[in-house]
Amino acid sequence: MTLGSFLKKQFIDVIDWTEPEDGILAYRYPMQDREIQNGGKLTVRDSQMALFVNEGKIADQFGPGLYTLTTNTLPILTYLQNWDKAFQSPFKSDVYFFSTRQQTDQHWGTPNPITIRDKDFGIIRMRGFGIYAYHISDPKTFYEKLSGTRETYSVSELEGQLRNTIIGLLTNTFASSQVPFLDLAANQTALAQKIAEQVTPTFTGYGLTLDNFIVENVSLPDELQKILDQRISMNMIGNMQQYTQFQAAQAIPIAAGNEGGGAGIGAGLGAGIAMGQAIAGAVQGGLQGGTPPAGGAPVAGGPAAGGGAPAAGAAAATKFCMSCGKSIPRGAGFCPECGQKQ
Repeated sequence: MTLGSFLKKQFIDVIDWTEPEDGILAYRYPMQDREIQNGGKLTVRDSQMALFVNEGKIADQFGPGLYTLTTNTLPILTYLQNWDKAFQSPFKSDVYFFSTRQQTDQHWGTPNPITIRDKDFGIIRMRGFGIYAYHISDPKTFYEKLSGTRETYSVSELEGQLRNTIIGLLTNTFASSQVPFLDLAANQTALAQKIAEQVTPTFTGYGLTLDNFIVENVSLPDELQKILDQRISMNMIGNMQQYTQFQAAQAIPIAAGNEGGGAGIGAGLGAGIAMGQAIAGAVQGGLQGGTPPAGGAPVAGGPAAGGGAPAAGAAAATKFCMSCGKSIPRGAGFCPECGQKQ
């Protein structure tokens, strides 16, 4: 070493790191042309840990606190360097800081539906998403497995690895849960716990601790969700025959009151009455198991009674009062029952 290069060196008295922004997990302290002064100070703040690395070998680790760097506080580094117990000269070492803060609001989700076998529906495709949180608990392992000698290592660099790991374990977790899809909404907390148990070893292998894992939603793809909605609607309707009869009965006053529409065929009031008679016959047949009324007599006004055409003709010559609803002659200007103008 020449005198000039020696004078250019800077001796570090204080080593510390304040996080300039969120999302930084590891930071390498700048040591270019710098050496650490014997007796210098190391400040490790709360939610941080520091790691000394000498010639590629991990040496001493420090938690939060203020340290004076001597052979007493650097036992492993002292051993690696073969220093005397009372060394006085500056020394060279790489120093890495790690943020141990909890990294919250980390999102996971299935980019494509997962195919599983469901108890109720058979083979279905499912989607899921949620959030999780973690923190660095073992800087040595994190340095060896992930961050290495980089100047910085951020949350965004690790996000894809963790998210894909979670998704890769979801299929087995869903399949082994034995919980039908329709019951998952009521069991999302238990499902989240099972998924967390599956992914925790992976986090530990990276030097991380999984603090919490939440399943926010489990759903079907849009096309399957529409089919499920239809099935739910049918279950809510119940007896289809009774529902059809109810709809027909609801349609009678609409068809009768629509003078120009008449159930969509422009037949006016007469068609509405005829429709009401036909529906009444269908309802009566449904209630009696499809059999004609007692005595085998056909429904009044039906084709068998020979009164279909006359009944329709008679109905066409009348209309309903818009006020009291009584049947009145079609040409009447006033209702003979209530006296209201028509």
